[in-house]
Amino acid sequence: MNLKTNFDNLYLNNPLMPASGPIVGDSKKLLFLQNEGVGALVTKTISTKEPHIPRPCIYGDKDYIMNSELWSEHSLETWVNEFLPELVKNKDRPIIISVGYSKEDMEILIPALDKFADAFEVSTHYVGTDLSVIETTVKTIRKHTKKPFYMKISPHIPSPIEFAKTIYNAGASGIVAINSLGPTLKIDLPTKSIKYGAESGFVWTSGPVIKNLALATVYNIKKALPHITVIGVGGVKSAEDVIEFLLAGASGVQMLSGAMLKGKGLYKKIINDLPSTLEKYGFNSVEEVINYQLNNPVTYEKHTPILEEELCTKCQLCVKICPYFAIELKDKITFDDDLCFGCGLCISKCPTKALK
Repeated sequence: MNLKTNFDNLYLNNPLMPASGPIVGDSKKLLFLQNEGVGALVTKTISTKEPHIPRPCIYGDKDYIMNSELWSEHSLETWVNEFLPELVKNKDRPIIISVGYSKEDMEILIPALDKFADAFEVSTHYVGTDLSVIETTVKTIRKHTKKPFYMKISPHIPSPIEFAKTIYNAGASGIVAINSLGPTLKIDLPTKSIKYGAESGFVWTSGPVIKNLALATVYNIKKALPHITVIGVGGVKSAEDVIEFLLAGASGVQMLSGAMLKGKGLYKKIINDLPSTLEKYGFNSVEEVINYQLNNPVTYEKHTPILEEELCTKCQLCVKICPYFAIELKDKITFDDDLCFGCGLCISKCPTKALK
């Protein structure tokens, strides 16, 4: 099974890479991920100032991470003099260096880091929503490098398509979609206090809970601008998720929060799972997935669900959740065709897949 992908003269043995964050905070962490088999390496976001980080700063729940950790706790000098030389000496795949945030930061960061990078990723988390400011930042970056670079879009940007058009026309190679969702708030009820936030009280949310928003952003951008490179990120935790992002229009996929929730071995597991998962869904390569035209079979005709009795455990979850009061348990689960709206909720929630 061919897992290879390439974009902008970056060649990856598989589409999965880490996203910027705690797991990629120094050369040892990055070399660990290289040994896990990721297709490319992505550093933690480097900036010109060291952050003031509250502790604790990371909260993990079943399907999300809340994080007030900010950018790299290590200085630019440490990255330039220690981490990146060690990484370059031992690396055997592309290095994407994440940087942030302002035009003024780029004037310092890009010249200092360019010799180490195969490409750059640029976080726009703290630069607002003014596209003219982002455009100026992009032009500044392009002035200092010939390498590919990708602007990472935050979910609070009003129009992802306009963002993508602006950064591409200004010289960026593409876009990383999406950054963490926020600002968000974590309240600890027993202590009646805000937890895990900085002085503002706010944190950023990532992980599986934001996947569908990330997929929609990737799809919208790629549909409007098919020529632009999109790297998908946000909510990946399985080989199936990787394939979904590729179907939506991504050429590569990043993951971080999934590994923080399920363990750092998740990178290797997903890569090992990809061949059989691709085969399961009828694909012979990653390239075939990327080139596939995603279906959108919209219908307005109502269909009342059909019960496969041998699969039904009579748990009655469908009865409890039906918003149209159309389901009840008699001798078996039954549907009132007049009341049923055909919304599909019961089918999606049935734990044994007894409803079709």
